[in-house]
Amino acid sequence: MLLVICLKAQTITTLQQGKPTSIRGLSVVDDKVAWVSGSKGTIGLSTDGGSNWIWQQIKGFEKSDFRDIEAFSDKEAVIISSGSPAYILKTIDGGTSWNIKYQKTDTAYFLDAMDFADKLHGFVLGDPINNKFLLLETIDGGETWKPAVNPPTALKDEAAFAASGTCLRVDKTITIVTGGSNSRILTSPVGGKAWTTKELPLTNGTGSRGAFSVAYGGYQKVIVGGNYANDKQTDSVAYLLPQKNANYKNNIPVVGPAGYQSCVEYIKDNTFLSTGTSGTNITKDGGKVWLKIDDNSYNVCRKAKNGSLVILAGDRGKIAVLKF
Repeated sequence: MLLVICLKAQTITTLQQGKPTSIRGLSVVDDKVAWVSGSKGTIGLSTDGGSNWIWQQIKGFEKSDFRDIEAFSDKEAVIISSGSPAYILKTIDGGTSWNIKYQKTDTAYFLDAMDFADKLHGFVLGDPINNKFLLLETIDGGETWKPAVNPPTALKDEAAFAASGTCLRVDKTITIVTGGSNSRILTSPVGGKAWTTKELPLTNGTGSRGAFSVAYGGYQKVIVGGNYANDKQTDSVAYLLPQKNANYKNNIPVVGPAGYQSCVEYIKDNTFLSTGTSGTNITKDGGKVWLKIDDNSYNVCRKAKNGSLVILAGDRGKIAVLKF
């Protein structure tokens, strides 16, 4: 039976729940095709807009936690495993077979997030090693991965969060948001690897606090985070970076999201959606005023690359869809 919640013209409908996996990886290709990835080596694929899912536990990877997934069709997808061993796997046959494209057994390697500028050119972000963030690069659609030239320098006890796969965003620019000892935004041209940094006034100082996710669209970037160990804390949760032609200069929301948020996604116009264990929030003015629309816990929300489908996912295999 579907659970429907209607608030302020937004409807969140639970499509799937009760699976023994915590979902943090989500890639929505179009209005029909979507993939999820999670703990216990679990992958899900829908080809009907999320109504039905084909589930699998990848043989040999039952203990892997697949924290992010990037899909290009109902046949082709790339997944990363956080923790040790660190893996990058790829399928070209809809998940019938998965091939290892990268692996490290050294416990220093912890993969956090993945994003692609286009179908061929992508990056994987990992926690710092020897004071440098791990940054892997592919130029052949995830078939091979090499360390990127000039990865960004990390501050002491600074790291990225493998919470939703969205602490890294890539288009013409590589954007990374961090937490722990310091909360920062790091940016570089995709081709240049010349990093600029900016301190963020989000809560930081411990391993559970900082910036968890970034999205950009309309006239600015929106960054969300907080403290996952105290997810009801509402201060220092969101920050705005107005881009060219922005009509205001205030970087702090007038009304912020109601608690810790692990993911933010650009929807359309000046609308952004954010979610976390504290619930789901929406803004229609570029982040100045947020409205909580759902109390349920989710880890990730993503919009279709080609289309309007918006899906949310979280613990115990919960998957939902947002409709306006």
